Amino acid sequence: MSEPEQTADDRTRVFRAPDDTPDAAPRTTPPADPADQQATAVHPVAPTARHDTAPEPVRSVAAADGPGYGVDRPAPETWRPPVDPATTAPAWSTKPVAVRRADTFGALCLLLAGVAAALSLVLPWTPQGPTGLDLARDVVDQAGTDWTGLFDRGLWQPGAVLAGGAVLFVLGLLLLVPARAHRTLGVLALVVAGVVVAAVLVPAHARDWQLADFDLGYFFALGVAGLGLLGALKALLTGPKVR
Repeated sequence: MSEPEQTADDRTRVFRAPDDTPDAAPRTTPPADPADQQATAVHPVAPTARHDTAPEPVRSVAAADGPGYGVDRPAPETWRPPVDPATTAPAWSTKPVAVRRADTFGALCLLLAGVAAALSLVLPWTPQGPTGLDLARDVVDQAGTDWTGLFDRGLWQPGAVLAGGAVLFVLGLLLLVPARAHRTLGVLALVVAGVVVAAVLVPAHARDWQLADFDLGYFFALGVAGLGLLGALKALLTGPKVR
């Protein structure tokens, strides 16, 4: 009895995998046991803060948002070291101070008054009369014998002019020394200038204000009185300069 003929499909069936057979049922994966599965919780990762951006400003809550609102949240306080006033105070004073300076104009007037008194020594005080130097000698001689005779003979006027001019010249030099104020020197110069003014007005009043009875030396004496009075008032009325 002969075997049935094998087809080409039958001959290659032995080389096929079990899954390649058309009659084989598709393999299915058995369902996994829920107890074997591990539950994994996913946690979100917070973004890392960047240091190159400015922090968000605190929002001011308006009063219309509801009751109990309308007040800004206080900003966090920053600790600072205590301040020592002794280390922060400036080394110099912030109050205005008086500047030391010289009274140039007042000194110039007093110096010119002294120069005028010196020029009156070489000039006659009356037409064809004695010069200031001759009157100065008479004053010294009378003061050495009886000083009360200066008022009887009328020699105190030229003596007051010549001595006052010398004192005013010295006060003019002192006004050139820098100081906050020269009011003390101004008071002294005013007293001396007042004596000189009286010394030149008394003889003019005795001559009924006839200036023709006087010569060039007397007019220089008038210059001593005027310049001395002007310089004294300038030094007396000039206050300190504040800076």
